Amino acid sequence: MKLSVQGIEKGYNSNGPLKVLKGVSFSADAGDFIALKGESGSGKSTLLTILGGMLKPDAGEVILGEQSLYSKNQAFTNEIRATKIGFLFQQFHLVPYLNVKENVLAPSIVSGLANAEEKAIELIKKFGLEDRVEHKPAELSTGEMQRCAMARALISNPTILLADEPTGNLDDKNSDVILGALSDFAQSGGIVIMVTHDSRAAEKASRILKISEGQVNE
Repeated sequence: MKLSVQGIEKGYNSNGPLKVLKGVSFSADAGDFIALKGESGSGKSTLLTILGGMLKPDAGEVILGEQSLYSKNQAFTNEIRATKIGFLFQQFHLVPYLNVKENVLAPSIVSGLANAEEKAIELIKKFGLEDRVEHKPAELSTGEMQRCAMARALISNPTILLADEPTGNLDDKNSDVILGALSDFAQSGGIVIMVTHDSRAAEKASRILKISEGQVNE
């Protein structure tokens, strides 16, 4: 699987025109673990949101495998996002009224994954959450919430994982668990793109891309 980002442009007009991304292009191959670094406001999260099929660019293409993410209608984009892309966020974004197992299973409802229940239990055990299966997010520690979010990101067998400051709220022990899981995913043939300010996290990546003045450079 290959990711190709071609000439991505994105601007906003809230207080006058502001061009955030100015022709961003790069590619990633199976096995790549990329750390995306840059100053606050440089467009890192905007780019990640575009790569995840959640924000259409003003120009350019995002091609995952042979599929151009924004080439057709929203339903087409949603289908690729549900089946090919996993997400991991600094703030977890767990559903507060669902327990651990239900949160992990949630993406599989959209993707229609076979044997979802079995895969969820496997991931819950992998991330040491067997004793928290029935717990809601408010009853979990910060590390447990991110491990639950990591399991959720993997449930639908994605080909690419997008992580936005995934270790930003974590202690060293839980950071190691999350970074280890991201590394394992890349080593198994997936693609990881991780926005981070954490130099320790960036050291785990196989490539570092820097975003500045709307451009990405290696």
